[in-house]
Amino acid sequence: MTEPTPEPTAERPGVSYVMPVLNEVTHVEAAIASLLDQDYDGPFDVIVALGPSIDGTTELLERLSLVDPRIRVIDNPTGSTPSGLNVAIEASQYPIVVRVDAHSLLPRDYTRIAVETMLRTGAANVGGIMKAEGTTPFESAVAVAYGSKAGLGGGAHHVGGKEGPAETVYLGVFRREWLTKVGLFNEDIRRGQDWELNRRLRASGGVVWFTPALVVIYRPRPSLERLARQFFSTGLWRGELARRFFTANALKYFVPPVTVTLVVLGFLAGVVGLVLLGVGAGRTDATLQAVGLGLVFGFVVPIVYLLFVAVAAIDAARRGGGRTGAWFLIVLPCIHFSWGLGFILGFLTLTKNITAHTGR
Repeated sequence: MTEPTPEPTAERPGVSYVMPVLNEVTHVEAAIASLLDQDYDGPFDVIVALGPSIDGTTELLERLSLVDPRIRVIDNPTGSTPSGLNVAIEASQYPIVVRVDAHSLLPRDYTRIAVETMLRTGAANVGGIMKAEGTTPFESAVAVAYGSKAGLGGGAHHVGGKEGPAETVYLGVFRREWLTKVGLFNEDIRRGQDWELNRRLRASGGVVWFTPALVVIYRPRPSLERLARQFFSTGLWRGELARRFFTANALKYFVPPVTVTLVVLGFLAGVVGLVLLGVGAGRTDATLQAVGLGLVFGFVVPIVYLLFVAVAAIDAARRGGGRTGAWFLIVLPCIHFSWGLGFILGFLTLTKNITAHTGR
């Protein structure tokens, strides 16, 4: 039995939670439970936009919606995040829209604090911190990377900061009128759609507000393959966004692709240098040996990068234990190189060709 729906008030307007879901049988039930357990005393509903899942997610959501009529499951035929968000928003009924991710667990006071902050500031969108927490040493290493400058750059929505206007925030609690005004999420952008939407909100005069009082638990990807796919896709679309809105992108977004390029070029130069040294020695050619010696110094770049990873792993071990630190030696380069390679390909306008073949 569910509790009777309260009437909305000026202080407690109705809230609609919107959640795109695709093959998330492991996490979605806990994510929805965190919504039903909110201490917000205004009316709410939960709209789940279900993509074509094959892992049991569909059956699980059918059972949950039968138990609690506040949970509505609607089809998202394309399975993409922005289209799922849009169909869920269009099917919702309340003036406050709370974006939810199937990997996220909202604390009980999340909605209450977000709505109070929105009413106090007049913001079009309010968001907070994505606090990654793992349940295995691998996931813990990923979580440390999320929350460190060595990993994702140390943005406020990952590590915290002062309350106030922001470029973007994690997830987001929106005024429905502002979403309608700017045209909802751009369905052509598969990743980074939050940043792009917040850019349009700010350009239209809306305020995007960050508050560290909102902390959302996020469950990282559980395997190296899924982590690499996630960050390759994220980097791919960030490269696309950097190409479309070059001047609107912070310099931090260009660090991973520049790092990847320098490390690869340095390694290749070093290998060529070793070959030239060998050839030059065999021919007693001083010129070849001199050129080869110069190119060998290219190895300095990847060596410096490896030292950087090692120092970061020591810090990760202090924060999460020895096994977390050991996994960090693999996780950090995986994040940097997957994201950086994706960025380069996306920036070179290869986004559509790649996503057409991968379906992501």
